Amino acid sequence: MSIISIVLGKIYYFVLHGTKVYPYLCNMNSDNAKQQMRKGVLDLCILSIIAEKEAYPSDVINRLKSAQLIVVEGTLYPLLTRLKDMGLLEYSWQESTQGPPRKYFRITGTGQIFLEDLKRSWYEFVGSVEQIIGDPSPPGKAPATGAD
Repeated sequence: MSIISIVLGKIYYFVLHGTKVYPYLCNMNSDNAKQQMRKGVLDLCILSIIAEKEAYPSDVINRLKSAQLIVVEGTLYPLLTRLKDMGLLEYSWQESTQGPPRKYFRITGTGQIFLEDLKRSWYEFVGSVEQIIGDPSPPGKAPATGAD
């Protein structure tokens, strides 16, 4: 017999053998898994934010933070540079009333096409995962019913 338990974000696997219980700490914890999931959707989220309107990097960071997709500047700038180098974003310098000119990013035509493809892939992916894990309601919330 075995039992899996999550304690303080760490996954423990307990194996009952005879009269003894052997705990094993799994190498992966739920915080790690959540961080990996966030990383997997950052390109989609960044392109979506910038597709709405030109954005200064701190605006992008604030939107990601407000959605609980916490990103620090040291993570964002390399992603913006990579997306620019791929031809999905471009930037322009705009004068600022609060200091030196600022670099504002906007999505390119190629970036818009790529974003639409990412969105389609995302919705397909979410649908596939929901087929396996069931109701998409967050834990602690009642599942949606059609009887309102």
